[in-house]
Amino acid sequence: MKETLFLLADLWMIFAGYFYGWRFIRRYGNYLLGLEWMVVATSGSNFLLWSLLGAKSDSVLYDVAYFFDAFSRSVGITLILVMGLMKVTHRYKPSVGVDVAVFGVAIVAGLFLRHFHDADLHTDRAAFSVAVFYVVVNLLTAVFLGYFVTRLWDAGARWPAVWTGLVTAAGTTIAIVYDFFPLPFDDANRTVFYTAALATWGTQGFVYFRAYRALHGRNAASDAHPVRTTGVPA
Repeated sequence: MKETLFLLADLWMIFAGYFYGWRFIRRYGNYLLGLEWMVVATSGSNFLLWSLLGAKSDSVLYDVAYFFDAFSRSVGITLILVMGLMKVTHRYKPSVGVDVAVFGVAIVAGLFLRHFHDADLHTDRAAFSVAVFYVVVNLLTAVFLGYFVTRLWDAGARWPAVWTGLVTAAGTTIAIVYDFFPLPFDDANRTVFYTAALATWGTQGFVYFRAYRALHGRNAASDAHPVRTTGVPA
């Protein structure tokens, strides 16, 4: 039963990543969010294949999985997410060069930070620092997402605001538990934790897309019907 739930959670994340990633690009021209969503989906696809092939630690898929994990935890679902959402919060329009540069930084971060994943946090100070870094950047991102929630609420998108707040809280909980608080009732492969994590990450992809769409729609309506002000003659 646990394995079935794990596979369903992973398939959900894969679907949400590819489907909504493509819609970000196709509908809104947002390559930052669109490509990052697809990175998450590709990570899920790799994780699924690795699991189905026996989940062996000497597999190249094992190393690829930790690259994608470090990619998104360090820069992808942090800096790239914030920059992508700023398109509807601040009308931010990054150049192609900025898009390429930030993904380049994420690739370098993924290649470097993946080496610390399996280290013992009690004895390896560098690995402990990396784990703390992941939590800190997640919390900083959550602060921005809190601001994003207020923008949604003020725009009248109440349900998207509520769901964004809830899924952000769930994502932050996963980030904190990930390295520091292993579930005592979980198995050696952390099946319960990864099932919850994959389901949460997939739901984030779905909810953030809907929230983005809601705020984009409010911005478009505001642009089409600007508020008229009446000047008072001196």
